[in-house]
Amino acid sequence: MEPVDLSGGKEEKKLYKYQKESIEAIFERIDKYRNGYNLLFQLPTGGGKTVIFSELSRRYIEMTNKRVLILTHRIELCGQTSRMLDNLGVKNKIIDSKVKDLPEKKDFMCFVAMVETLNNRLNEEKIEMEDVGLLIIDEAHYNSFRKLFKYFSKQIILGVTATPLSSNVKLPLKDNYNELIVGESITSLIGQGYLAKASTYNYDVNLRSLKVGINGDYTVSSSEKLYSNFLMQEKLLYAYEEKSKGAKTLIFNNGINTSKAVYEMFLEEGYEIRHLDNTHSEKERADILKWFKEKPDAILSSVSILTTGFDEPTVDTIILNRATKSLTLFHQMIGRGSRILNNKKNFTVIDLGNNARRFGLWESHVDWQQIFKTPNTYLEGLYSDEEIERQFVYVLSDDIKAKFPKTTFEKFEIKDEYKKSMDAGERPIEAIYRSIASHKKMILENTEDVFDALELAELLEKEVQYRVKRFSYCIAKSTKNYLDWMQEDYMRKLKQQLRQELN
Repeated sequence: MEPVDLSGGKEEKKLYKYQKESIEAIFERIDKYRNGYNLLFQLPTGGGKTVIFSELSRRYIEMTNKRVLILTHRIELCGQTSRMLDNLGVKNKIIDSKVKDLPEKKDFMCFVAMVETLNNRLNEEKIEMEDVGLLIIDEAHYNSFRKLFKYFSKQIILGVTATPLSSNVKLPLKDNYNELIVGESITSLIGQGYLAKASTYNYDVNLRSLKVGINGDYTVSSSEKLYSNFLMQEKLLYAYEEKSKGAKTLIFNNGINTSKAVYEMFLEEGYEIRHLDNTHSEKERADILKWFKEKPDAILSSVSILTTGFDEPTVDTIILNRATKSLTLFHQMIGRGSRILNNKKNFTVIDLGNNARRFGLWESHVDWQQIFKTPNTYLEGLYSDEEIERQFVYVLSDDIKAKFPKTTFEKFEIKDEYKKSMDAGERPIEAIYRSIASHKKMILENTEDVFDALELAELLEKEVQYRVKRFSYCIAKSTKNYLDWMQEDYMRKLKQQLRQELN
């Protein structure tokens, strides 16, 4: 897996074959259209987008003697891009809030700017960018960049993103870009050894209490209420101890209060953990990330602050302790664990938000061209939370099964029992009665004491809830009041029959 020298003998920088091919594909369009053409380029997180557009900038300046402007939406990305350009020998200047004008403009052929800062300077007419030939937009799926397009109608614009799906469904990227070039896929990069392979574990979560905000994603307030409760905290701890204990773990939350609650819980359990959000100072952030880098079994609980501009290859496990309707955020979060090391070829993803059920696995094939052309069709085709919930399958845990040592566990599917009742001309409720009989049989096989029997019945409560909910799907009646009544009635009948058998 030797990188290919793309420097033409003038620079020492080496790129991999797929990176070289991407640059050549972009230059083919630049040579064809020269100016006034907007091009979008897609490459997965970890594929080296910054390396590609930095090298492309160097070559563009060398070939055309025109300036390049690179836009980012975060100050950390400005710094990273500037350092990459420095490594390539491209003299560049960052336009940040401290830069009011550019008296020394002639000394630089490349500028790196925050979108809001540049927009302010252009509006104030303090800076002119008429001699820029190429505008590069990092993380192009964000809509904040659109306000600048009016200043660069004659230039080549190159947007770069891992997910060519606009952050605002009402403002599709196809409205601002003429064409999409799709780079190497995640599966291909894994197969060639450029990205680590993910093993994803889903833990089903009922998301019906979540609310969707005006941005199209779940609100922080409703997420905080769900993910800060005791049951979800317990599920997170269980998932960590089952799949990730002792591994370096990065947890993503949708709210500061949730992240702090996660921090407190792991601390109480004796684990070394830190919490990080956007209220921490730059020094605090640096200290926390240094600790996280150096400690092999570190746990870091964060609030989406590390989705971009963060590169820590030693991460072994990503925990999505949140749900999202954003395909971009889904890929960004998991991508933080995809960097390879000599002793790391795989990583773990623990999904506590039904996200993989909604979007598919991180490495699954995605038709980016179709998403670019018809984003609404893609979004409308995603499973709703209710449809996802219908796919849940409840399985008794080994701890509960151990309480029923004399039982041979066989699959009981309420949907099949419902169909039997309908085929036999029986009332639908007969399926529930047979379910109660199966639970009664399990309990009686393992005890002759009424008090023990009632305790065993309590252990089956979650399975009862699952079966009742599956039954409600069959009869198309699933209001909360109905489900609550059915579950209570089920347990009441089960316990009543146990008392009759054992008294």
